[in-house]
Amino acid sequence: MELWWLQKSEIAMTKLAQDFFDRNLDRIYIALVWGDFKEESGTVVGNIGRHLKDRKLMDVFPEGSEYGKHAVTHYRVLERFGYVTLIECKLETGRTHQIRAHMQHIGHSLFNDDTYGGNRILKGTTFAKYKQFVENCFQLLPRHALHAKSLGFNHPTTGKYIHFDSELPADMQAAISKWKGYATSNGFEEEYIQEDDSKIKK
Repeated sequence: MELWWLQKSEIAMTKLAQDFFDRNLDRIYIALVWGDFKEESGTVVGNIGRHLKDRKLMDVFPEGSEYGKHAVTHYRVLERFGYVTLIECKLETGRTHQIRAHMQHIGHSLFNDDTYGGNRILKGTTFAKYKQFVENCFQLLPRHALHAKSLGFNHPTTGKYIHFDSELPADMQAAISKWKGYATSNGFEEEYIQEDDSKIKK
């Protein structure tokens, strides 16, 4: 009986591992990123591999490049807070640091991501009050703003679809709430402000 159970478990694990390899998984992440998006949704396609100069980092290379592995990230906007945006990311692939590297690549580093430059003020004003507000948000969320929201897959032995969902952790909820309040008090909900690196356009 014990041997049968071990064999069955081994088969299930092998099938699940194959699903990961074949990308037969539904993976949804929630991220708070710097800046705003012109579009409501989009897709980032680009190979991900070790940075050629800093091996601790992952970098994005052109699709079909000899460097890195094929990677695809779909995203859609959930809420806009002026200088930061809450997005949902759906992965077709599961590369190391995929969302973090892809978002940095398109100019939207994750909020407080000290590895990919998001732990600096990348968008906003030069006012001391704003800088203090951002620092307070960094303290509320002392890590990069990324949460694995859900995971879905077909059970390796029964074939039944299984779905796991998790709520946003308290620190991320707190930071989002702060930004939501900031956006409301500064009129971003009524008139959105688009900003590039050098100036604010109304």
